[in-house]
Amino acid sequence: MREIIRGRTPVRRAGSTWLIACGAALAVVGGNAGAQSNGQVWGSYETPFAATSAWNSRPVGPRFGDFVIPKSDYYPSIAEGAWSTGVFLAGADDAPVTVVGLPNSKGVWDPDAAVYRTVAIPRWPEGVIPASAADGHADIVDPLAGIVHSFYKLRQSEGQWMAAQYAWTRLDGRGWGDPAHYFQGARAAAVPTSGGLMRKHEIDDGRPLYRHALAMSLTYNALSPNPTYVFPATSADRDAATTNTGQIPEGALVMLPPEFDVQTIRTAAVRKVAETLKTYGAYIVDRNRGTPYVIYVENGSGFSLHRGGWNTVAAADLERIRMGLRQVVSVEGWVDGSERPVEPDANLNLLSMRGPWTRQSGTASGSFETWEQAVVFAPAEGTTVMVNSSGRSLHPVAWALPVAGQGYRLRAIATGGARLRLQLRDKASGATLFDSKELNNDEVADFVWPAGTVTPVVSAISGAGGASTVRGELLRTGQ
Repeated sequence: MREIIRGRTPVRRAGSTWLIACGAALAVVGGNAGAQSNGQVWGSYETPFAATSAWNSRPVGPRFGDFVIPKSDYYPSIAEGAWSTGVFLAGADDAPVTVVGLPNSKGVWDPDAAVYRTVAIPRWPEGVIPASAADGHADIVDPLAGIVHSFYKLRQSEGQWMAAQYAWTRLDGRGWGDPAHYFQGARAAAVPTSGGLMRKHEIDDGRPLYRHALAMSLTYNALSPNPTYVFPATSADRDAATTNTGQIPEGALVMLPPEFDVQTIRTAAVRKVAETLKTYGAYIVDRNRGTPYVIYVENGSGFSLHRGGWNTVAAADLERIRMGLRQVVSVEGWVDGSERPVEPDANLNLLSMRGPWTRQSGTASGSFETWEQAVVFAPAEGTTVMVNSSGRSLHPVAWALPVAGQGYRLRAIATGGARLRLQLRDKASGATLFDSKELNNDEVADFVWPAGTVTPVVSAISGAGGASTVRGELLRTGQ
């Protein structure tokens, strides 16, 4: 029932990103950064993520559920401020900063690597101001590295930057996590806080709508306890399954249906948002306390619906939108930001190189580097074999779990002569159900996922002499 094919496949460079370590800094080669269409520069500070990102794509022929976002303690909100985020641009002359954990913590929590650590950011712009509420959000965009650095509970004390959590995503990427690199930002849905944000330069740009999907949070009585999240989200609030009471999971797209009359919205700033909600919609990325929905605006934009006092007209407009919003349950298709048909890419890499790793042989241990998504080995005599049998190399993202009887392809991506090996073992008996053997760079092994409860065992084997790196790509093949 199992077939293994060992060979070489062409390296796919179109749309891919290669992270190259250069001291503390990174450079990005390839990808979609700089590609222009309709006046947009994809993968840039002002227009983050690829044209094909869900943030920059719009649905064709959406169909809607019936659930109405309920009222709660407060009126709905479109706002910058304490619970939103700033987006700060790093430049070549900015100095590095090391971010440490909060007092009495083990360090900065890195969900991707599943470790507490310090985080060395190669370029830290002046004037970083975290949001003032407890979440302390801030995103730093580094175009030189092609990375968005996203922080949770960031603050500065006596000149030292500290945070509770750090995650990163590619500036020219999807703007969402994938099963391998499952946490790519500080929001509960594992996305950067800059994703879907109404940005400063967009507020008064003269356009009738924002040209991307928006970021929205809901409160407990609207969010679903089961499932707690759906594609493209890869996570949700930790206690969502026991505290949510609604029907909309994180990661869901909500929109105003075509029949919604935008002309009933009397506030110009809200009407622009309503037009956006009819065309692109908003993704549910987080949970709030007591507000039916919040749409997030970049801090420092000056956006305010209640400048000079409570605006009853704007509040009524937000209520009208609340009553009109519906979850998208299916679509006929998608159009990306460059007006080209695009298919949602649910077939994403399943294999993470996160630890814990144990040295099985050799003298110089390799370690997981999140910015390379690889196990990295320093130069050493001979080879080193690192083994991860914890099962954490396959994170249990609900919509991407391996399926028994489904075909998969493993590909090794290695430098310096490193190799990759994947074994699948029956959890009860320990019997080996699949063994890729050692794969050199760009070699592949095709197989059918076995039945039963399976434990993945990943081996990373260094090259001899010089530095080397290794990671893997595990994708679903034919249906």
